[in-house]
This record gives sequence, structure tokens and C-alpha cells, in this order.
Amino acid sequence: MRRLAALALLASTVATAAFAARPVAFSAEAPSSGVLVLPLGSAEELATRGTMLDAASREAVSRALTAANFRYRASNTLSLRGIGPWSQILVVGTAGDAPQDVRLQNVGGTAARETAREDGPVAIAAGGYADNADALVQIGVGARLGGYSFDRYRSENPDRPRSAGQDAPITIVSPLAQQAQSQWRSQGEALSEGVYFARDLITEPANVLSPEAFVTRTREAFRGVSGVTIEALDVPQMQRLGMNAILSVGMGSERPPRMLIVEYRGRGAEGQPIVLAGKGITFDSGGISIKPASNMWRMKGDMAGAAAVVGTVLSLARSGAPVHVVAVAALSDNMPGGGAARPGDVVAAYGGRTIERLNTDAEGRIVLADAVSYADRRFRPAAIVDVATLTGAIVTALGSDYAGLFSRHDALASQLLDAGESSGELLWRMPLNERYASAMESPIADIRDISENAPGAGAGAHFIGSFISPATPWAHLDIAGTSWRTDNQPTVPSGAAGTTVRLLDRFVRDFRPVPTAG
Repeated sequence: MRRLAALALLASTVATAAFAARPVAFSAEAPSSGVLVLPLGSAEELATRGTMLDAASREAVSRALTAANFRYRASNTLSLRGIGPWSQILVVGTAGDAPQDVRLQNVGGTAARETAREDGPVAIAAGGYADNADALVQIGVGARLGGYSFDRYRSENPDRPRSAGQDAPITIVSPLAQQAQSQWRSQGEALSEGVYFARDLITEPANVLSPEAFVTRTREAFRGVSGVTIEALDVPQMQRLGMNAILSVGMGSERPPRMLIVEYRGRGAEGQPIVLAGKGITFDSGGISIKPASNMWRMKGDMAGAAAVVGTVLSLARSGAPVHVVAVAALSDNMPGGGAARPGDVVAAYGGRTIERLNTDAEGRIVLADAVSYADRRFRPAAIVDVATLTGAIVTALGSDYAGLFSRHDALASQLLDAGESSGELLWRMPLNERYASAMESPIADIRDISENAPGAGAGAHFIGSFISPATPWAHLDIAGTSWRTDNQPTVPSGAAGTTVRLLDRFVRDFRPVPTAG
């Protein structure tokens, strides 16, 4: 009871200690004070994008840019003070080869990050830079994502109190402001909320975010959203269905697992759904195959795949997208309690296929075995994409700039690669060799969870795919290297990235049916 009371007390501090990022607004006129952000790709653009500056101020900015040898490259910044009525003029470089939406979001994200401590409104001069309403919305999305912070459990510093001016909006200034405001409410704001949902859950400490708490947060996030049904299978239900894989992972924890299913059918959506399945290990100690203590705290984020797929459906549903999509989140703790699974145990996943568990720290693929096989049989989906912080091997291969993509279906892989490119959440396709199947054969069960004779990331992908019909279009995204940043990116502050929400949102909206042949 004392532990539950402590958790309740911690939860009660949430509302009083959390600070929100600046809201986003759109206007045809810039505020007359505060910070002015000038996106510039060259010296010549100052004449057309600095029209709210008088001639003397424009000349002062031009001299400063020349004196600083400003390069105008994407996300380069130069802060100027004492010019005109503005407390600061922030020049943000825009030149580069990234897709347009990425460059636009980076402008908004850089503006939000660089002005977070400024007291007063922030205006981004987008006239002549963003030439349609969608482009303005992309700047707004970037501003929301770049301004994200998680201060839920941090007391306010009495020596540096937060001023009311730091909650003033970021206003995107353009003659197209009215159209952009409408489009922002219908789509851009929803996408930002989906990413925020994922980041918040990944950042939450594991003593707060249990499998059941994840379900509760999901129900709260979708409250009032039309076209959505939510189910959460508990232990007795999973036992009746034969989901012994996820149950075996949860046996060492006092907090029971859940299989969460969020289905959204938008108005006008036809055909079978796209299934997004996510690994949701709310804390991963490694179980009996326990991890080293160093950086184990980051394993509170081992549910990033589940957070991403539910966050994607939240974005699509809140925007009223005309799609049919299902998120399946396999939620469990992986702890070394007295009832924990042991290396060498054999369990039967949903559908009866048996698994020899050689390493209890390979738990992500185990919970996903039940998730994807259940989704495949129940929904007969148009495609399944699973998302997981699955292996350290993918981090070694690709670092933090790319997530690994594995697929048996070239047409599906191509769509995901395109969505990654346009969203800025990049994927790199990795091989699925037929030899992985023989390398993971078990002498006593249908398959082993690991193999010393196959690459770690590829073996994990093969394992998950083996629980899905070969005819079902399927892809696996290993996000172990991209889910948590240790540096600041324009739209991803250090910490939980909420990665693949933007990618999957784009993928589902643009999805084209894939041939069932592998």
C-alpha cells in the first residue's frame, strides 16, 4: 500500500510541475515586438523575406550577415539584437538538399529551440518562403516538436522562474494564414499530438508507466475521438487465446502484461486495415539474462515501438484521415522475479507455434510473436509493420541516423523508404537471408529466439516474420538506434524522439495495396 500511495503522490505532482511548449498560431501580420525569425537561403532573399523590416533595419541585418560570414545552410543561426523594435532577430539558414517538408519543419523546430527562453512572442516570417498552406503547417509542426520538453517532475527554480512571456505563441506570418490555421487544426496539430504522446510515454519513469498505465493513458488520449475502438486483453483473456509468449515475458513482474488493440476506421475507408504492431516492454531488466547496470535506466524506453504505433493512430484519428488502421501494442515488464522465465524454457505462442527461449533478454521478439500472429489471423490485414527497439546490433550497423528496415516484400519496403525520406525519419534496408531460418532451428521446439550463426538484427527480424503468413505483406522496423537522442536536432530535442510517428503517419496516408507474393 505504501508503494501505491507513493505512486499516487508522484502522479499528483504532474499537473503542477509540467510546462507546455509555446502554442502555434498563424497571422497575416507580425507582432510589433518580441523575436522575429527570418528564414534565409541566401543573402538575396533578405529583400523579399524581410519586408516587415524598415530599410535601415534591413541594411543592419545585411551588414551583420556579411560580417559573420553567414553560410545560410539549413539550421545555421545568427542572433542579432538592438535592431528595430525587436528584442531579437534570429536568422535561420534554409539552404540544403533535404525534402521540402523536412526543411520547413527544421525551420520551425530551430526557431522554437533557439527562442525557448525568450520573454515575449515569436514571429516566423514565412511570406515568400512557404508558398502554400501546407508548407506553413509543416513549419508549425516543426515548432511544436522542436519546443518539446518533459518537465513533469521538475520543480520550478525560484532563482530562474518561468515568465508568462515564455508561453507566448510562435506565430507563423503569411498572407495564407487563414487557410493554414484551418489546416493546422485538422492535421498539423494532430500529428504533433501523436509525437508528443509517444515522447511522453517513453520518457515516463517505469515506476509510473506500467502496462496497465499505458492502457489508461491511451484511453485518455483517444477520449472523444470518433471512429476508434480500444480493447485491452488481460491475463485470463490471453491465456484463453494461447498467448503464452507474452505471458512468459511478464511472469517475473508484479505488474501483469496487456495486449492493447486500437482500431481506427476513418470515414470512407474501405478494405482491410494496415496493422502497426509495437514492442511495449515498459521496463527491460533482461529478466534472468540480466543486463549490465550501466545505462539500464534507458530501458524504461523499451516500449518506444508501442508508443509510436499508438501515437500514429492517434494522429490519424484526430485528423479524421480516411484510412483503416490498427495499432497492436504488446505491453509487458521484463523482470527477474521468482516466477520469471528461465533460459531454455519452451513456450507456445498464439496459434501454437513453439519457441525455445535461450535468452530472456530477447523478449521483444517474444511479445511480438503473439502480437503479429494474432493480428494476422484476426484482421487479415493489407500489411503489417512492426516497430521495436529490438537489437543493439542495428545500432552498431546504422548508428542513430537510420532505423533498420527488413521486409520480404519489395513494394512495401519501397513505400516505407519513401515515407522515411519525406518525413525525415530515415530507414536503411537490411537483408533477410534464407539462411537465418536454418540458423534459428531448435532441436526441441519450432524455433529458437536467438542464434549465434546469424546477424543479431537480421535474426530478430526473421523470428518475428516467421509468425506471419508469407503471403501477408510485412516489414519490421528496428528503431533501437533512433528512439533516444543524446544530441539536439531541430525537431528532436535530446531524449525521447517519438521516432516513426511522422514516418508511419505519412506511410498510412499514402499506402498503396501491395501484392501478396513475397
